[in-house]
This record gives sequence, C-alpha cells and structure tokens, in this order.
Amino acid sequence: MKKIIDYLKIKDAASFLGVTPNTLRNWEKDKKITVYRNPQNAYRLYKKEDLEKLLNSIESK
Repeated sequence: MKKIIDYLKIKDAASFLGVTPNTLRNWEKDKKITVYRNPQNAYRLYKKEDLEKLLNSIESK
C-alpha cells in the first residue's frame, strides 16, 4: 500500500526535476506525466518512482 511519503507535492516535484511547477501542469495537460490528487485537499501529487522513471528516460536519450 502506498503512503503519502511516497508522493511529492508539485513544488517539490518541480524542484526534483529541475523545472517549474507550471511545466508540470503543462505536462499533466499533455498527458506526459501522471498526477494523483490528495483526497483531503485535492493538491497535485507525484509518485517519486514516476519522476525517477521520467528522469531516467530523459538521461538515456
């Protein structure tokens, strides 16, 4: 079972990837990244493993 510590908020995810939060929002619109929502407050959440896969795919190009 996933725990909240397995996810990053948009600001933290953007910092992890080295992009802006608006870039992540655009990637969400373009279906380039999966976004999850916190059930209590609807904040955007990103799985750390998804972000790491994205970084690995970028680095391998």
